[in-house]
Amino acid sequence: MAHISLVLVGFGNVGKAFARLLLKKRQELAARHGLSFQVNGIATARHGTAINPAGIDLERALALAESGQSLAVLSARPAPEEIAAFIRACPGDALLENTPVNHHTGRPAADYLRQALEQGMHAITANKGPVVHAYQELTDLAKAQGRRFLFESAVMDGAPIFSLFRAALPAAELRSFHGILNSCTNLLLERMESGESLAEAVRYAQAIGIAETDPSADIDGWDAAIKAAALCTVLMGAPLKPNEVEREGIRGITPALLAEAARAGERWKLVCSARRDDTGRVRASVAPERVGPGSPLFSVRGTSSYVQFELDVLPGLGIVESDPGPETTAYGLLADLIHAAQDA
Repeated sequence: MAHISLVLVGFGNVGKAFARLLLKKRQELAARHGLSFQVNGIATARHGTAINPAGIDLERALALAESGQSLAVLSARPAPEEIAAFIRACPGDALLENTPVNHHTGRPAADYLRQALEQGMHAITANKGPVVHAYQELTDLAKAQGRRFLFESAVMDGAPIFSLFRAALPAAELRSFHGILNSCTNLLLERMESGESLAEAVRYAQAIGIAETDPSADIDGWDAAIKAAALCTVLMGAPLKPNEVEREGIRGITPALLAEAARAGERWKLVCSARRDDTGRVRASVAPERVGPGSPLFSVRGTSSYVQFELDVLPGLGIVESDPGPETTAYGLLADLIHAAQDA
């Protein structure tokens, strides 16, 4: 039985869903994967920090966080509030990083992951920023340390995109992809089709936890752009930053445009695309497009996502994820943890 000690940085919706999934899967992890675990530390922006090398009571941590109380009462010793100091002070075999994304620099999340690797931990994240802005650096560092840098949940939550290419598609060349990678705008456009204004659709999305207080990263295409950049960087070997992705959001989609598309039997979707041209250069874009019933994007509804890949050996391979939530993101983290522990 392999035993792994975990350090959690970020304990919001995804971090708490991951903790609940660990508890739910405890017996299965032991029986099927020969893996036991304990959480040695939790650092949060809102609920303080806690370190206990003997293991933190996860059920109590969840109860405290849900009730808005501090996790400090779970700490066996003083735990630094500053995250870098917390990571230095907390022993562990794997860091699970779930802090907010910085689309433009990937920091400070990339710094936390780098620090974890330097301390001999596996580095696992659901954060798109480090994948785009520090992929090669963190991958090389992980290899040098004999650890893993994994990020399945960074694009399309728990859908196995990166691991699919890493393991199940050897000697396959990705030539292009297109799809719906931002579930928030997919929901917004659908609500607008039913007659709501963009502002009304945003308020609904915020009420159900799909849109942030500031929804501009979704509406203006930044979230879609960084996801497209992540796929280009990792799967196509073409490092792109979000500002190198041609980007247009959905602010220009008016009721008149929606009505015109509906009369033609079509829908508007925010589509991410990338293709390698004849010179070998990869170009990527995010833009609203009208799609008809003949497109697989047409039937992607609500908060679902879809991506279709064109490979030299498989001309059309698609993955659809229906109505994801924090639980599906948490599963991607768990899958990465299992792979890291088994490869160690």
